[in-house]
Amino acid sequence: MGATGAARKLASAAALGGGGLSVLGAGLYGVLVAEAKFARRIIGNATDVPPDATGWYGRGRPGPAIRIALLGDSSAAGYGVERVEDTTGAHLASGVAAQADRRVHLRSFAVVGAQSSALADQAEAAIGTHPDLAVVLIGANDVTHTVLPSASVRHLAEGVRRLREAGIEVVVGTCPDLGTIRPIPPPLKQVAREWSRRLAAAQTITVVENGGRSVSVGDILGPEFYAAPAVLFGPDRFHPSADGYQQLASVLIPSCLAALDLLPDDEAVPEPLRREGILPVAAAAVRAARTPGTEVDGTEVGGNQRGLRGRWVELRHRRRRPSTDVESPAPDEDHEVAES
Repeated sequence: MGATGAARKLASAAALGGGGLSVLGAGLYGVLVAEAKFARRIIGNATDVPPDATGWYGRGRPGPAIRIALLGDSSAAGYGVERVEDTTGAHLASGVAAQADRRVHLRSFAVVGAQSSALADQAEAAIGTHPDLAVVLIGANDVTHTVLPSASVRHLAEGVRRLREAGIEVVVGTCPDLGTIRPIPPPLKQVAREWSRRLAAAQTITVVENGGRSVSVGDILGPEFYAAPAVLFGPDRFHPSADGYQQLASVLIPSCLAALDLLPDDEAVPEPLRREGILPVAAAAVRAARTPGTEVDGTEVGGNQRGLRGRWVELRHRRRRPSTDVESPAPDEDHEVAES
């Protein structure tokens, strides 16, 4: 089965409640279970609590404020750094504030070690804060805990659908390429790479089908995984540096701006020279899983959302914005008067 067919089958199995194990095969699943247990014993568990990026960014910028909810696992929480300014949330909120020239309030609901099954509770909590945008980073812990991919995708679909029903824009950073983590031995490394890429492709299909847009993380954190001598395979499963979180935020910021309709008009249409275009969702999902920073979002062709091969989508390689100074978050009470 080709990668496109596998991703489509996995997403379909999730929608229908199937197991989806045949996408990777029972043999590979068994290998991954055994090797993952071995890797956890060798490398250990994460115990630190990351700094909370919740608060106000964009001091002195005009309103109305943009409200962002950050959901997911340790990659969203910023596990492994000591300063809040080095977290994914601080990089993300500071970048959006600078590019939009607006105040931004970010509230983090991310939990170290979270799997996709945790998204329902995180989404419900986020909805209560009435954000304009929810950014979700999830999937790595599902792979390393050997959760069936169809179950992972089903939980993600429910979370995205609930957020969209509440009128919240959704950007999902898909599962990173876990084959780049150095301490993982073969054959687990090869299985983890295959599993995480196919999960990322299926996540893209599911996110778009439920009204969100996806951004592939791929191996954007690969250099951090490879260079860090103390990479973890515990509850958070990886331990990128502050530079890694900056790279992660940099691929998300353009898609966040697009979701909020804050990009310039000259970036509204796909550019063939940048290998952008309109494709069926499964084909776009497989391409995206191989290229970090690729955005996939639903579109129409001739007034129709679907063609013979499924949902039409735009595949985009958004231009990354120049890096900006990262702010420390101001507490909510500092802005209560301004927002009242």
